[in-house]
Amino acid sequence: MKQIVILGSTGSIGTSALDVISRLGSDYQVLGLSANNNTDLFLAQMHAFKPRFAAVLNPASYEKIKDQVPQGTRLLPPEIDSLMFMASLPSASLVINGVVGAVGFMPLIAAIKAGKTIALANKEPMVMAGRTIMQECERWQAAIIPVDSEPSAVFQCLCGMTNEHDYNKIAPNISRVFLTASGGPFAKYEGALDDVTPEQALKHPRWKMGKKITIDSATLMNKGFEKIEIMNLFNLPDEKVQIVIHPQSIVHSAVEFNDSAILAQMGEPDMRVPIQYAITYPQRAPSPVKKLNLFETAKLEFFKPDLARFVCLDLALAAARTGGITPAVLSAADEIAVDAFLNGQIKFTDISKLIYTVLRKSPSTGGVATINQALEADQWARETALAVLQDGSYKKSVI
Repeated sequence: MKQIVILGSTGSIGTSALDVISRLGSDYQVLGLSANNNTDLFLAQMHAFKPRFAAVLNPASYEKIKDQVPQGTRLLPPEIDSLMFMASLPSASLVINGVVGAVGFMPLIAAIKAGKTIALANKEPMVMAGRTIMQECERWQAAIIPVDSEPSAVFQCLCGMTNEHDYNKIAPNISRVFLTASGGPFAKYEGALDDVTPEQALKHPRWKMGKKITIDSATLMNKGFEKIEIMNLFNLPDEKVQIVIHPQSIVHSAVEFNDSAILAQMGEPDMRVPIQYAITYPQRAPSPVKKLNLFETAKLEFFKPDLARFVCLDLALAAARTGGITPAVLSAADEIAVDAFLNGQIKFTDISKLIYTVLRKSPSTGGVATINQALEADQWARETALAVLQDGSYKKSVI
């Protein structure tokens, strides 16, 4: 029996994971759930799955629901330590990290130090200090199974080639990874991106996701994050990960090996597939996802990304090459910039300007960032981004 902890259970990853678990049967049980402020949905989830532990990070949400939890569920204090506690529970077979942003960093570290298998959808930690995180996994005999569609596709293409996630042995055999991207809502948009509204940017053509990742998909920053994640997760250099715009989102990614053979993972765009694979790994189980009809899939298109138009991706690629604390600075500045755009404080094209301004102020360390260095860089970048947002200096940036 698998006892599963889900961090971020009211988000798109968490709700999909619970849908998958509800269909898999009694061999899969929910041990812990966490949320932030979607109290109505969280209460419904607790009463439906009756976890032993639950936590909300928002103190106001905690006060609202503390007297409504089901019998047998222990509601933990509204603090990050509660997520770390659940992530390291001795009885947890699998920890699904589906929280958004850097808040998922310390719970991930706690799960790693407890030797857990982690289904990771929270890509920010792998961007901030991915190489160090993988070293910690080896040290504590923990394992990370990527949940995002594209990193999961790479993982699935590599499954069976090695034991215990020893990607150091696989990397020399990989010629290229083709990391696909739908292109987001503006892949074929002919208007000026300056005037794009949050409502337009949130209309993703293929995937239903949370607001932060949807905006990152619209700027293509998300694909830059995924490239850094894949480089760190699978121990690959920058030049071996190639981003490809693929509007149909049928090929979720592909791996080319030294003998020129290419393995691709294909299917309908539905996050329940990679989530279920992470939950049932190494087994595969029937799912309700629509089967891919190759006869109806008339055409698959592949394009190079337009870096002049999607500047955020260009910034992410530069951060991937620089390494050190730069990806952590990039990630934190992006969180502030996206939040400002969603709140109507800046234009869509100002997202890249704000991030660029923060990056220019950051020291370039190179090498491999330690956990402490990544966390310090994250805090510095947030404070700097807020200051830049307030003084308006980003408006003068020419990228």
